[in-house]
This record gives sequence, structure tokens and C-alpha cells, in this order.
Amino acid sequence: MSTAPKNDGWMPHVWEGADFFTWIRFLRVHHFRVSLRYLWVAAIASIVTFIHSVCWLIQQIFWRHRVRKTPRVTDPIFILGHWRSGTTFLHELLIRDPRHTYPNYYQCLEPNHFLLAERFITLAMPYLLPKRRPMDDLPITWDSPQEDEFALMLMGQPSYYTHIGFPNTRPVDFDWLDFRGISEKRQDAWSAALESFLRQVSFKNPGRRLVLKSPPHTARIPALVRRFPNATFVHIVREPYRLLPSTIKMWTALYHFHTMENVDLGQVEKTVLEAGQRLFRGYEAGKASIPAGRLYELRYEDLMAQPLGEMEKLYRALGLGDFTPARPAIEAYLATLKDYKPTTAEASPDVRAKVDEYWGDTVARYGYARPTLVAKPSPVPQPPANTLSGALPCKT
Repeated sequence: MSTAPKNDGWMPHVWEGADFFTWIRFLRVHHFRVSLRYLWVAAIASIVTFIHSVCWLIQQIFWRHRVRKTPRVTDPIFILGHWRSGTTFLHELLIRDPRHTYPNYYQCLEPNHFLLAERFITLAMPYLLPKRRPMDDLPITWDSPQEDEFALMLMGQPSYYTHIGFPNTRPVDFDWLDFRGISEKRQDAWSAALESFLRQVSFKNPGRRLVLKSPPHTARIPALVRRFPNATFVHIVREPYRLLPSTIKMWTALYHFHTMENVDLGQVEKTVLEAGQRLFRGYEAGKASIPAGRLYELRYEDLMAQPLGEMEKLYRALGLGDFTPARPAIEAYLATLKDYKPTTAEASPDVRAKVDEYWGDTVARYGYARPTLVAKPSPVPQPPANTLSGALPCKT
């Protein structure tokens, strides 16, 4: 089994960011299956989430009417792609633009009262957040970008991510990953909750365009287009043979820090493979609903090789404005990564076989060879008319 991920400090459990009623629902749908060694976590979470519910009420009293005056969010930039495919890196690059904003770690992990408490907590209690991400050892702060999927989960919306707490069985909210069998009415209620959260983020950062990254959104495009008619989408792909072990490592790290039961890692690989299959197929089925000129596709390998060049092409293709104001901050961020070496490993025959079984259509569609990219990748089908793509051929 995998060894425990390294971490340089204590990390609170993510469930402590929920309100009390969301926390109780989380326990109930998992049949209160808390292992003995985590009963203390459940006790602390029960107390903290009750306090958060009180804080939510205070925030509603003092901020609700002010937030309602904030213009509706209609044109966010959604970053789509499988976990560990470069979505975080792309998010970091896009938010360097001073015209953009984003939900940060505190806002996503404490979504019920961040207007009330963010300033105080982030200044007074910086130790509540580890200094580095456990899955890849990259530095993080309270102001780093985070996935809005965590915010939705902690606000009480069904989420595939609830399985982080109880990973030994099939995720209870698996169908919410791609809205399989979920009525349009329930989808719209979910997207209304997302809009409510984003409106609060915009209230704190007025006049700037939101950039969002949550891999589950990759398979929810029609619902997002209905709610945000002027949204823009960027989809990034990476060699699937490298995705599988990297994604398993990520989930294993999250289980280690946030589980509520003794973890049996035997379920992880199957869950990752099925989730990836749903994500890839959901994206291909849903992207036709994106209006013409609002979708751009690129490869992780190209972005890593020429980040400035690929970003400039992205800006030009999607009409995001002059790239010049964004360039200095992006260059400065890239300079901080000059000594960072991402972990890489060759795919084993077993990994290749499982990827071919579950994700083989994605391997073929985007021209990835087995087990690594070759100098001249297989031809890629011409993207549909609503897709802008300047980076599909892989660089060598």
C-alpha cells in the first residue's frame, strides 16, 4: 500500500468547514460509519460546524442585502480537465491577470461565513493551513486558488468529493459527478448554489472576471451553460497513462488527511478509473452545448513546454483581451517554479492495460501513444466548429 503523504504541519479536517446540518447529512448518508480512532474528529467537527452555522446566520444578517446588490455572475472562465492534468497550473497562470479573480482556499473551505471571518482567521491563524499541498509538495497559502467544488460540498450540495471521508465504498454521490440521472430541476438548484457562492466572491473582488477550476465541472457543461450564458471554457488534457498513478496518489493523500474511517485502498483504483471514464465521456457529450468561440482545448505537455506562448494563443483565441497586462505577473510566477521538478514515472504494463480498458477512447481521440508520447502523434480529429484549439498537436 501507499505510504502516508508527507506534510509539514497539522491540517484540520475539511468537514469542519461545513455548517452543522450539512455535517449531520454527511454522517447520515454514510450511516454514521465513523471508525473508533476518528470519533474525536467527529466530536470536534460537530462543535465547529455548529459554530459555523451561527456565523452563517450573522453573515446573513449583515451581508445578505449587500451581496444581493452585486451584479449576477454571467461570464466566468471555467477550467476543465481531469484531476492532475494541469488544471491547477493553468488556474495559477490565468489568475495572474489583474483583470481576473478567483475563489481562494479560505473561501472554498469556509464558504458559509467567509465574508464575516476570512480577514481575521487568515491573519490570526495561518497555522491552520499546511505550507505545501500533500499530493505534489507545491506551496500554498490561504490566498491560493482552490476548487469551488469543495465550497459547494460544504454548503450542503451533493458532491462526488464526499467520498473523501468514507472511501471504502462506492461514492454515495457518484452520479453528481456527471449529473447522470439527475433531473434538470435539481441540476439548476445546484448551479443556483454555485452562483450564490460566486456572487459572494465577486462582492469581495468587484469588477474582475472569475476564473474557476473544479475537475467535476468537466462533465457538467450543459448545466453550467444554462446558468452562466456568457461563460468561457478552457479544456486541458494530459497523457492518460500518467494520469492514473498521479490521481491515485492525490486521492490517497486526501484520504490520509480527511478520512473518517480506517482506509482500505483496494477501492481507490477502480473508483479513479470509473470517475475518469465518466469525466471524459461527459466532456465529449457536453461540449456541443458551448456557444461558438467559447471553448479552447490544449495539451498539458504543450503548456509545460511553452507556457507564455500557449497562454498568449489562449488569450487571442478566446478574446480575453490584450495579453500584455498579464505577462509580467505570469513571468514572475513561472520564475518561482524554476527549481520545481514534478514527479514522473513510467506507466507499468498493468496501468497501461487498465487505462486502455477504461480510457482508451480518450487515448485515441487526443493522439496519445503507448506508453509515452511519440515524436509524431496520431492524427487528431478536426475539432467541432465551436472549439478553438491552438495547441492540440504535441510538441517534441
